[in-house]
Amino acid sequence: MSELEIVQARTTDVPAIAKLWHDGWHQAHAAIVSPTLVASRVMAEFTERTAAHLDHTFLARNDGQVAGFYVLEGDELYQFYVAAGFQGQGIAAAMMASVENTLAGRAAWLACSVGNDRAARFYEKAGWVRRGEEVYQVETAKGAQSVTIWRFEKDLR
Repeated sequence: MSELEIVQARTTDVPAIAKLWHDGWHQAHAAIVSPTLVASRVMAEFTERTAAHLDHTFLARNDGQVAGFYVLEGDELYQFYVAAGFQGQGIAAAMMASVENTLAGRAAWLACSVGNDRAARFYEKAGWVRRGEEVYQVETAKGAQSVTIWRFEKDLR
């Protein structure tokens, strides 16, 4: 990790974030969620979702390249992705420190798809506590779909 900066995302960042989100989602979820959900996760959907959540999206750039992003919705770490070419380089840890700094003073939580073991290990290593499984509604272009998630929490108060 050379020169990492984490900034509020801008409209001009939407295409890069949407591509990273699309690619990262398929890398992490395509084998563990329903085929119906996988089929709905097309590039256009990620572009639309990125634009809809832009006000709460933070972009990580490493030497000017898009390395990752995260989205906060209230007390929830709603999305968290590191680009494949930057995984294993400490980017995720730096991004998580930024998340926790932003959410300081709150009881934070996140949803992790059951079976996404790599992400779960990272969250646990970062001090997030797995509280159990629950059904979570994910947004799609055709309406909400249910997925089973592990709920992680961290008291940042």
